[in-house]
Amino acid sequence: MSKKAIHYAHNGSEGSPSEDALYLTAETRAGYFTTAQAAEAGYSRALLAHHAAAGNLERVDHGIYRLRRYPESPHSDLVVASLRTGDSAAVSHESALVLWDLSDILPGEVHVTVPRTASRRRPGLRLHTGRLEAGEITERDGVRVTTVERTIADVARSGLSDEIVLQAIDEALGRGLTTTSRLREYARKRGGRMRSLLERAQR
Repeated sequence: MSKKAIHYAHNGSEGSPSEDALYLTAETRAGYFTTAQAAEAGYSRALLAHHAAAGNLERVDHGIYRLRRYPESPHSDLVVASLRTGDSAAVSHESALVLWDLSDILPGEVHVTVPRTASRRRPGLRLHTGRLEAGEITERDGVRVTTVERTIADVARSGLSDEIVLQAIDEALGRGLTTTSRLREYARKRGGRMRSLLERAQR
């Protein structure tokens, strides 16, 4: 990049770049951030391209970068999926089970629950449309993910095998990630299969 281009990148409309602000933003997502988040920290697209060429950043997807000095996340695919789908979506179903370490399954796609109005064109992602209440989304390892209770309810409803769902219930209760009363509350709302599986798990 020419000196003129670098000068323009540092003095674009986004304002003066703040490395500290960018790091603080990326820190909440295991070192990853979007171009929109970078712009809020004063980084233009040209400046991001300059730092990527210099080896300070890694471009991992369209509009998504990673700070190279930040340790690589074991759940990088889930972090990127979370950033790709926005604040109203959350990693869910089998992928959420993996993130909560409640199952040994290895999903072939990243499962994400998105609003019904969201775009369905997300290559590499398995999208589930549905409403997520504010209390059903949380953060884990830099990933926006459904809560343990919502995750178990989702996989029970989606038809995942009894063995895997029962294992998830046992693990979640044994590690104190949820309580029987909280799961029962979800079973009352969801009914059907989750309620019967929860009864089996309590025998």
